[in-house]
Amino acid sequence: MKRIQSVLFLCMVLLTSLHLAAQEEAKVVDMKKHKIVFQLTSEDTIVHKSLLRQISNTLAAAPKSQIEVVCHGPGINLLVAAKTKYASKISNLVKENVKFVACENTLRERKISKEEILKDAGFVPAGIVEIVLKQEKGWSYIKAGF
Repeated sequence: MKRIQSVLFLCMVLLTSLHLAAQEEAKVVDMKKHKIVFQLTSEDTIVHKSLLRQISNTLAAAPKSQIEVVCHGPGINLLVAAKTKYASKISNLVKENVKFVACENTLRERKISKEEILKDAGFVPAGIVEIVLKQEKGWSYIKAGF
């Protein structure tokens, strides 16, 4: 019986050690400068919320990452001041050097003026072309959404 208790005790110690080591490893921060372009084409505010959380999580794990969010089509609503629910979150991410850009083709198509777009956002002539240019420069591409 003592032998079984000893083995169980050793197993518990080993498992506890492995768990602590895994927690420490999870705290390791990736200091590489990743370049990531996110494409947002959804008007779904749940997708918007998820995207912003993913960006925050990325910056927590890899704080030197360079991130740009390209909004076009229905995704432009994330940047329309009168429609977005996330202006303050976007403003905070911009302070962390995340770029949010609006597609000028989408603005023309939807008759949205640049003045209606959040002040923290920039503009690109064509969202798809911006994404292609980023990829050609070695940026990683992520499509936002479910």
